[in-house]
Amino acid sequence: MTDHESLVEQFINYLRYERHFSPYTAKCYDADLRQFIEFLAGDTDRGEAVGGDHGGEAAADTNGDGKRLNVDYQLLRMDPIRVRSFLVYLSTLGYRPTTTARKIATLRSFYKWMHARGRIDANPMVLIRTPKQTKRLPKAITIPQIDKLLSMPDHSCTLGARDRAILETLYSTGVRVSELVGLNRADLDQSDSVLQVRGKGKKERIVPLGSHALAAIRHYLTLLDADARLGPKSQPPVGTSPGAYSLFINKNGGRLSSRSVRRKLDKYLVAAGLDPTISPHTLRHSFATHLLDNGADLRSVQELLGHQSLSTTQIYTHLSSMRLRTSYAEAHPRAV
Repeated sequence: MTDHESLVEQFINYLRYERHFSPYTAKCYDADLRQFIEFLAGDTDRGEAVGGDHGGEAAADTNGDGKRLNVDYQLLRMDPIRVRSFLVYLSTLGYRPTTTARKIATLRSFYKWMHARGRIDANPMVLIRTPKQTKRLPKAITIPQIDKLLSMPDHSCTLGARDRAILETLYSTGVRVSELVGLNRADLDQSDSVLQVRGKGKKERIVPLGSHALAAIRHYLTLLDADARLGPKSQPPVGTSPGAYSLFINKNGGRLSSRSVRRKLDKYLVAAGLDPTISPHTLRHSFATHLLDNGADLRSVQELLGHQSLSTTQIYTHLSSMRLRTSYAEAHPRAV
């Protein structure tokens, strides 16, 4: 951190380099704070005081470093009234309660960070409540739908085999898509049928790899290494570890992005005639739900998913219970 960085820049660097948040998560925090700043700037343009009686003074210098200082000045002199005005503004834009709650969480983290570092005497977020939300159960798809989806890629070619291996791995392990694209060849232990996964906060965990997923990965790697066009591109740069290059590569030999995985999934959903709203995270939900449906204990599922809190995993038990009730209602002669 330097004096030339704005408060927001310092906070985002704290998230990335001290808290080890992923670049994507840090980017979301940054976007929320930028929107808050734009709202404050709109208030100032309308002649409204930002953070009490200091708005006019703070708005005096808006060029170069002065603009940064002006923004920081406003953020440092925030009060609950201004924050509530921002929430009203979000409501007029039609944001869902879940989105508003996320933006409140961003501001809460930001001002907690500032208060902990002595930048502010009082935290304005202490008096701000998160709006009530209806609990949404995670979506899961059925095993026949999973089978249909996994059969879509043409695994006779290198990239088709890669796509099949990706889908098999997502469902077999329940990894997040960000964790999947971060996998290197060295993270695959074929002898023990496991993957070493780097999750949130750079926490590592070992996840078992099912026989179908392992076979799909082996087939993909066999085709890749024999591919005259892609094989050489998949090799690591000179001087780097042989296992340090990406497990799943793109058509140019580089690391796949999360967005690319989503686009591939969308293509196969259309081909299979399945719900287009299914996402890579749906496969993670399906992984957890199917494990619980078949008798896995909650603690094991928590560890496999990389959840820090057991309460995060418990939501899947509700989904599993719903499936049991539905089956009971459909099958028992005196259920209804």
